[in-house]
Amino acid sequence: MSGDVVRQTVVVTNPQGFHMRPVTAFAKEAARFQSDVTVSRDGRSVDGKSAWDMMTMLSPAGSELTVQAAGPDASAALEALIPLVNSSIEDETPRTTNDQPTG
Repeated sequence: MSGDVVRQTVVVTNPQGFHMRPVTAFAKEAARFQSDVTVSRDGRSVDGKSAWDMMTMLSPAGSELTVQAAGPDASAALEALIPLVNSSIEDETPRTTNDQPTG
């Protein structure tokens, strides 16, 4: 694939690590780009467009990940993806409101 190759290293600061929800959001966002996306840790690289591949890499808090994008929209991909590594996607249950008076 022709185009730029860009990479950035980021430390996982989320106390829960780079877990299922942010990994899934990352893979979905990566799939929007033409560029190939690779995530590396400790000499192992996986496809950044595959949530399954990234989950097998296990990235607890303190892990150092290198995100690389190669292709025509590599810079835009990296700009969109890096913030997702430490996004504050919380494991919340949906909130509901009760408009009826209690009593």
